[in-house]
Amino acid sequence: MADFTTTPDGEPTSDLATPTEPQTLVIAPDVPMVALLGPGDELLRRIERGFARLDLHVRGNEITATGPSGEIALLERLLDELLVVIATGHPLSADNVDRAITMLRQQTSERPADVLTLNILSSRGRTVRPKTLNQKHYVDAIDQHTIVFGIGPAGTGKTYLAMAKAIQALQAKKVTRIVLTRPAVEAGERLGFLPGTLTDKIDPYLRPLYDALHDMLDPESIPRLMAAGTIEVAPLAYMRGRTLNDAFIILDEAQNTSAEQMKMFLTRLGFGSRMVVTGDVTQVDLPSGTPSGLRVVQDILAGIDDVHFSTLTSSDVVRHRLVGEIVEAYGRYDDTRQGPSQTVVRRAR
Repeated sequence: MADFTTTPDGEPTSDLATPTEPQTLVIAPDVPMVALLGPGDELLRRIERGFARLDLHVRGNEITATGPSGEIALLERLLDELLVVIATGHPLSADNVDRAITMLRQQTSERPADVLTLNILSSRGRTVRPKTLNQKHYVDAIDQHTIVFGIGPAGTGKTYLAMAKAIQALQAKKVTRIVLTRPAVEAGERLGFLPGTLTDKIDPYLRPLYDALHDMLDPESIPRLMAAGTIEVAPLAYMRGRTLNDAFIILDEAQNTSAEQMKMFLTRLGFGSRMVVTGDVTQVDLPSGTPSGLRVVQDILAGIDDVHFSTLTSSDVVRHRLVGEIVEAYGRYDDTRQGPSQTVVRRAR
């Protein structure tokens, strides 16, 4: 682990913004510096970017920092967290470093290492895990509540993490089947004009769910699991009249449900089942004048025990860096056009 030497006078400064004498952080000799700083010092450059007020110099297994004492203290915490990640066998990435810095600056009680090393599912050489603090809270909520709403913009991992938890529950025999559904609202009345069978017409609207399944399971096993009914992917309309017991049920694109469809879906809940409802209230494709069931349900179910609302934001986007910036830019644009929006999502309880 890391340890700072004391300042020359042995006394800490009281002003966290006041530059201090150079302080040296010594990394344990058994830690390869390339694992901490990255090939070609790639990760060191990320750290320097995140701590622009510090002057950093590396020599051997020592890192010397000059600058405000508060920033130096935060740097010490960061390196300790990164060393924990390395010790657990998880390789560091530039994305991990950036997210760890963000979490530390948010001054939450959660340790970045706990977030970055939480594995949900490992398959075909890939591991699914939360990458932000809000994503970890969302995953924890799925473990702790029967019905969870994951609300946030595109790219925040709402559906992907929910599906990973569903497969984890199936593999652990906590449920006997997975049901994945979403409304095909974009098709509307035009379904009859599309070529092919009804399945051919609907499949494009379910394709994102199939794509996520192929990321997490052996593709050869998916047809077998679907033929056996262990995994079902179907439009929301197919849920009417059913009771789903011992199932992990995911409703994706829930902003495109009406209030009546949302009620219909939630009342499909059977014994031994869990539900996760995901959606983005800023991307509603319903006909004008039709209120989104995802917006309404937050007021209807507020305060009901074992129902949880998790809110994800543009800072939780885990796609390309530009996706988060695009989401923020559109949010600013909408605010300037409309003023305070009626679509603001209630903060998670």
